Amino acid sequence: MIALEQALASLEIRPRMAHRADLAPGGSLPLGTGDATLVYVRSGEITGDPASGTSCTVVGPSGDAATPTGARTLLAGDAFLSLGCRPISLTSQSGAELTVVPADVSLAAVTPLPPFVFVDGFVELEPAAAALVSHLGTGTASGRSGDAVICQMMVKTVLLSAIRAWAAHTAGASAWPAPAVDPFLSRAAEAVAADPGRDWTIDQLASLSAMSRTVFAARFRRAYGRSPASYVTEIRMQHAKDMLESGASVSETSRTLGYGSDEGFSRAFRRHTGMPPSLWRARAAAPSMH
Repeated sequence: MIALEQALASLEIRPRMAHRADLAPGGSLPLGTGDATLVYVRSGEITGDPASGTSCTVVGPSGDAATPTGARTLLAGDAFLSLGCRPISLTSQSGAELTVVPADVSLAAVTPLPPFVFVDGFVELEPAAAALVSHLGTGTASGRSGDAVICQMMVKTVLLSAIRAWAAHTAGASAWPAPAVDPFLSRAAEAVAADPGRDWTIDQLASLSAMSRTVFAARFRRAYGRSPASYVTEIRMQHAKDMLESGASVSETSRTLGYGSDEGFSRAFRRHTGMPPSLWRARAAAPSMH
């Protein structure tokens, strides 16, 4: 579990300019190698036919993963992610309106994923990002204010969901390789993962790593791609999602993770996920109500 959480927390995503792609009936969207690319289906349908063993499917509402065989068709509200390892062409028989988001992704954390990820029900997985997607790719050449934030939210949500689902589908979270980091830094990272509700300070984490505060902060950022404080928040939010999805109340989750108030926890959770924790909890419980 610690290795998987370190991989999730080490994700670094730099989205590029989003654009619209309108496919006519029989049209195609070729995706090459290099940048990762997220494709969101606004309307219509697209089909991808990757080589056997090079893709996975994540079911947004449940978080389950599977290894598909043959071509896969995505409909409005679904998404497709290419990690940029192999070329692929997405085709549409009846036509489709797409939003395409290229992104530079730190592949070290996602290496175990197959090159292609199909996401069924992205609109249910991340309703906040899906609701905002209509604003992407329609502005001026310089882009609309906030586009980068929305793009990053979408790409990161797909990657996090795919990593977690794929780890559970294959060898399990314990088999997910941890980032190659200084073993002294690992002491601090593992301590945070083991006790995310503690009020961690830079001095405490630096002491665990047997470093000065300044040296620790600089080496941690180089190794994990973020500040120690940002890492602590990332781990807390992962635990918060797990607790809420397991039925814990917002207050219980807030107390367990060391927040001084439900309001403070809710603000932090909304900044991280784009929605309040109560909605995240209700969404996770929704399938069992039918």
